[in-house]
Amino acid sequence: MDKKDVARGLEEIAGFLELKGENPFRIRAYRTAARTIATFPGELGTALASGALAEVKGVGPAILELVGELVTTGRSRVLEDLRDEVPPGLVEMLQISGLGVTKVRQIHETLHVETLAELEEAARDGRLAKLPRFGKKTTENILKGIDFLRQSTGFRLFHHARTEATALAEVLRTMPGVRRVAVAGSVRRRAEIIRDLDFVVELEGSAGPLVERLGAAPGVREVVSKTERAITLRFGSGTVADIYLAPRERFGFELIRATGGAEHLEQLAERARPRGLAWDAGLAGCEEAEVYQELGLDLIPAELREGQGEIAAAAAGRLPALVERSDLAGFLHCHTNYSDGASTVAEWADACRAAGYRYVGLTDHSKSAAYAGGLREDDIPRQHAEVDDANRRFTDFRILKGVEADILQDGTLDYTPEIRAGFDFIIASVHSRYGMDEARMTQRVLKAMDDPHTAILGHPTGRLLLSRDPYPLDLDAIFARAAERGVAIEINADPQRLDLDWRAVRRAVAAGVTISLGADAHGVSAIGVMELGVGIARKAWLTKAEVLNVEPVEAFLAFVARRRGHS
Repeated sequence: MDKKDVARGLEEIAGFLELKGENPFRIRAYRTAARTIATFPGELGTALASGALAEVKGVGPAILELVGELVTTGRSRVLEDLRDEVPPGLVEMLQISGLGVTKVRQIHETLHVETLAELEEAARDGRLAKLPRFGKKTTENILKGIDFLRQSTGFRLFHHARTEATALAEVLRTMPGVRRVAVAGSVRRRAEIIRDLDFVVELEGSAGPLVERLGAAPGVREVVSKTERAITLRFGSGTVADIYLAPRERFGFELIRATGGAEHLEQLAERARPRGLAWDAGLAGCEEAEVYQELGLDLIPAELREGQGEIAAAAAGRLPALVERSDLAGFLHCHTNYSDGASTVAEWADACRAAGYRYVGLTDHSKSAAYAGGLREDDIPRQHAEVDDANRRFTDFRILKGVEADILQDGTLDYTPEIRAGFDFIIASVHSRYGMDEARMTQRVLKAMDDPHTAILGHPTGRLLLSRDPYPLDLDAIFARAAERGVAIEINADPQRLDLDWRAVRRAVAAGVTISLGADAHGVSAIGVMELGVGIARKAWLTKAEVLNVEPVEAFLAFVARRRGHS
């Protein structure tokens, strides 16, 4: 099993335990371990053998043994026992927005429903609506949730797809006749969710030996199609990979064609025609820059190739210098072991400093987030004293005392104003009551942004990719209020969120909003997820001048101070 499968297994165990009513701390331990494994930077097999995984926070002895079972055998006795005790379909139901453990248990015990298909039938024939606390609206939302899950089938999150693509690219580089390999398609454009993988291979000689070797490669279920110009593979996991073959003199053109979104490619073809260039037949060019130059364009970064104005900008020499991970001075939005994080204050400081950041903003969950072990009032002085002690060790680095405060149902923030004032900065986020209509949810968020302690609006639309739609929100009203009040809006780098959506980020910046990049990381092993947020910022055309935490800590705190003086 790879990291993705192991993390999925741990999440499944957490779901089973939740349905059985087990200890919440045990459930949280499995969920924390799942996040840790999903973002672990190395190979699990190697880390197990060397003992490195045993040193990772959040991976205790019992979970370590279970991970070892999954990696070496692909099976787990604990997971198999739980599957015997609890129908797996009930865990699947927990992925539907609005269906928590209590309701899933109620459905199962009252209607004896055990699968999504049975749940859909009960919703359509009226049985579900008759249950207490359900009704017509809840039933309609459940049907929408089932449809959403089915539409998501076949897609994978960007970071999982990129890992798969990187591994296959390494395999391709060992194949006969292969001179160069590039990952292309939606992975290269950094789309949030990915269906198929795309590659361009510079090949010398016939495709026959390559096809033969690929057909026998680990994980390949079948060679779906093969020609002298392309090979399509299907893996046991269901992943489909399209491999485009090109001679050296056309590699750049084929890479452009295999990377660009449909609108981008259509616009390039239109630009080629008046120049007498036969786009459909293919253009010469060993490198992409040569092909773009022949079309009178600057080289366009892969993230921008969506047909959203990048060709006009390239023609006019106005492409932006996109933000880079190395531009960031501050690592914002991370959770410690004071709430549901796996790492200590000191561990976060050391890891961020070693990664080149100049400050870290700790933001544990606030007290209302009981499910995440939210920070109680009596924990705050203890954590702040620990931060003060840790800060004395540094002359070139600083730890900020932040919090991710829940936006409550009425739009107020967690804690009293006096307690909120004691934090260096506050990220305000919605973590409950997602079912509000657009008008009520918008007013709720606007009220939270009116609080002078709100410096940043966290994961603004609440989406969970492949799991939960964004809650309804008038984004134009949110952007206008953020610009008026001086509230930054977050691009949340959690791989399942990547929220705000890059298209909306462009609208926010046009409205005068400052953008903050937040990792939403729950352990130092996930420190690399910030790069995923940078990818979304790049897709949104952001330069470093448009990102809040590019600024040094003094400028960041000045931003917060201006916000607190702007009520």
